[in-house]
Amino acid sequence: MKITVLGSGSTGNAVLIVAGNTRVLVDAGLSAKELARRLAMVGEDAQRLDGVLVTHEHGDHAGGLRVLLNSVDCPVYISAKTLDAYVSERFNVNTEEPRRRAKALGDRVEQIESSKDFKIGEIDFHPFTIPHDAVDNFGFTATHAGVKIATVMDFGHITTLVTERLRGCAAIVIESNHSRDMLKACDNYPWDLKQRILSRLGHLSNEDLADWIRSGFDGCAKYIVLAHLSQRANNPYLAKINAEVALQERAPLFYGLGFTEISLSYPKEPTPWIEV
Repeated sequence: MKITVLGSGSTGNAVLIVAGNTRVLVDAGLSAKELARRLAMVGEDAQRLDGVLVTHEHGDHAGGLRVLLNSVDCPVYISAKTLDAYVSERFNVNTEEPRRRAKALGDRVEQIESSKDFKIGEIDFHPFTIPHDAVDNFGFTATHAGVKIATVMDFGHITTLVTERLRGCAAIVIESNHSRDMLKACDNYPWDLKQRILSRLGHLSNEDLADWIRSGFDGCAKYIVLAHLSQRANNPYLAKINAEVALQERAPLFYGLGFTEISLSYPKEPTPWIEV
């Protein structure tokens, strides 16, 4: 199994998971044109996708889906609540957009539940609810041939469930959205937006992630990829250093478990493939 973060940040998010002959795009927060370009950059073709999995309805995770569906033939795996929000007039300023979205999806929806296991091709998905201000957001682990990886983005705090589900993973893509101090000092964000991001239904900070690495991470993952970094309220090197220092502080507990590599994802280019 291998994984690449095609792009991640405030402007859009998408991840590609490949196992055997199965290719699953997780979220479509980039434009359809950009998704096709990023897939080509990692040696893949949008036409070969076996499914698009949508974790929640926010634009930076689903904004490119409608146009993408014009050029791919695969089904869309989405929960009923997220589907309703995605095509609802309440969530769209453009009154024509809900109709266009519903038409694009047509009969291509494979309805899933955010707390019930499902399968796409050769990959078994195990979703779990995470705290965010979306209608039905979930993270998940994915398994193939006994190997487990995880993707967890857009959540305000690490719950006991999150910690439990991340145990035994070989690779983890996880949010490290902002530095608390940088967010509070950011002139571009109004106070109400800062409050939303900092809330328990907002986004995970560098400091929160470091706390999890010290006290919740089991040390099994060979790779941890930091994702959804704010382009205004974070610094990639600060996020990476915070995580690495936390890892070093836990190092005595990791003897015998192997080495964990912390890496970054980027808003404008895909990460190198991670193979597990």
